Amino acid sequence: MNLNPEHRLIPFGVSPLPAGPWLVFAPHADDETFGMGGAMVRAREENVETHLVVVTDGALGGDRDDLVAVRKTEVEQVAELLGIKQLHNWDEPDRGVQVCQRLIDKAAEQIRASAPASVFFPAPMELHPDHRATAYVVWGALQQLRQQGIAPAAFGYEIGVQNPVNYFIDMTAQKAAKEKVMDIYASQNSENNYPELVLALNKGRTFSLPPEVEYAEGFYRFSEEEVGASLQDVLRAIVELYL
Repeated sequence: MNLNPEHRLIPFGVSPLPAGPWLVFAPHADDETFGMGGAMVRAREENVETHLVVVTDGALGGDRDDLVAVRKTEVEQVAELLGIKQLHNWDEPDRGVQVCQRLIDKAAEQIRASAPASVFFPAPMELHPDHRATAYVVWGALQQLRQQGIAPAAFGYEIGVQNPVNYFIDMTAQKAAKEKVMDIYASQNSENNYPELVLALNKGRTFSLPPEVEYAEGFYRFSEEEVGASLQDVLRAIVELYL
């Protein structure tokens, strides 16, 4: 039985920032920073125009009566610190994101309006159902727009767990700045030690990278051919590489 070597499963080097403008879809306010905050700091440093969509109201991320308002204030502060050009709050119910035509159409319209070169959404093997649902919503929007000749690059990003990745962004120099941004999400950091866990994931992602890369964020860049297929079929093909 001949199994694929490591380089078929994971990169051994880092890549440059994807082309801008960027449009980032975050299921909850904080996912964008925990998942790809280092890349977003670099985007600000390199003058890459970035737009952010927060899909849910985040109402279930704690016990405070004013939690929705608090989380909106936090993400507004984050957007300012990261130099986000436009922030959109969709206020879908937390843990209630539905993969439906209404949201697919809304995502497609947002992509059309923002005219990004690169679209980012949660990697589809995340654990939280809102993360996975957001991936399917954006995937549906990308497929819809593809039929109209609109085809931005598509990237899945990790938030809480390792997913299959084929694209690493070095955030070693941006670690301290990412920590500063993560600290703004005090409402969520009081629920768990998220910054510590996130940095552990970023550190672990350097396993196959050169020693000078101390922290990295992992992404999966989907090919145009993959975007033309169902996300389920793409995931099956990725898993097959391990078998």
